[in-house]
Amino acid sequence: MATSGKVIRCRAAVAWAVGKPLSVEEVEVSPPKAGEVRVKIVATGICRTDDHVLEGCFPNVVFPVIPGHEGAGIVESVGEGVTSVKPGDKVIPLCLPQCGECSFCLNPESNYCLKSHVSEPQNLLPDKTSRFTCKGKQIHHFLWVSTFAEYTVMPEYAVAKIDAAAPLDKVCLLGCGFPTGYGAAINTAKVKPGSTCAIFGVGGVGLSVVMGCKAAGASRIIAIDINSDKFAKAKELGATDCISPHDFKKPIQEVLTEMTGHGVDYSFEAIGHVDTLTAALASCNMNTGVCVMVGVPPSGSVISIDPMLLLSGRTWKGTLLGGWKMRDCIATLVSSYLEKKFNSDVLISHTLPIAKVNEGFELLRAGKSIRCVLLF
Repeated sequence: MATSGKVIRCRAAVAWAVGKPLSVEEVEVSPPKAGEVRVKIVATGICRTDDHVLEGCFPNVVFPVIPGHEGAGIVESVGEGVTSVKPGDKVIPLCLPQCGECSFCLNPESNYCLKSHVSEPQNLLPDKTSRFTCKGKQIHHFLWVSTFAEYTVMPEYAVAKIDAAAPLDKVCLLGCGFPTGYGAAINTAKVKPGSTCAIFGVGGVGLSVVMGCKAAGASRIIAIDINSDKFAKAKELGATDCISPHDFKKPIQEVLTEMTGHGVDYSFEAIGHVDTLTAALASCNMNTGVCVMVGVPPSGSVISIDPMLLLSGRTWKGTLLGGWKMRDCIATLVSSYLEKKFNSDVLISHTLPIAKVNEGFELLRAGKSIRCVLLF
């Protein structure tokens, strides 16, 4: 490409400080160094985690920063030694990397990687420098992917090639929201046919859990949300019951236990609140129930529970990106999408140009959107 080896000037949504709206700026994006890939982002979803970044929920995220981690694009150029992708390839950046060399990557049971931000910060690329500048200042990366930039640079092990036929404005959701929820049901919980499931929070991720439970053959799927506007979509995707805690005087776990006899077989918390996490645990069967934590609680959250909840036999699990080894699995997920094995498009409620990024966040905060996709 004509831009290969050169600095590219392009638009990006920059978060200059905590609590401030994003600012669409012209940024300079340096060429990829050895082992790195520069990608032209075509489309990116707005995930609640990006909103948490703007609120300052994650102390290890350094400002100024370009957020965004649910994107899809085309490789513009590659650094020395890169072999898995080439210029022109359609790709999805991975917000959970897969270096292929650490003990986690080498364990087939694991989908974690030691290069992830949970183990070491991802504010700068592995060589501890940034590829972004704006108005003479260094801008930080977010999870190495920073998909709110029209061009972004990441290590080769944080990007994967997908089918050339994939529509980028649709499959961008496969970078985070959809696989997280869908995989929580089929990979992490391993929902069995004929079982009963409860999903706390039916935003983009919660609705993906609903789809996963339905695909796994669950016979009863209970959606729980304080925003009843979300129930029509939940029912369309497979929820058999929709309930709002606001409609009951008693705690929601008691309501669910009464509805099901002895609690649900599987419960999922897709919000990231301490109180709903506790309620989700208490609402599954005391002996054989499985509760999966999907939502990301604010940094420093602490949960206190009665140990009898677990001693009686319940299983309490967490999931990262729905348990998928992303670099290995993303191409297969995209192929399944193209084969219509699932329909993640139903999660896209709004499409906006990058210039209206703040409007997208307002829709999310107001509970009016499921997934808003931004286009460059």
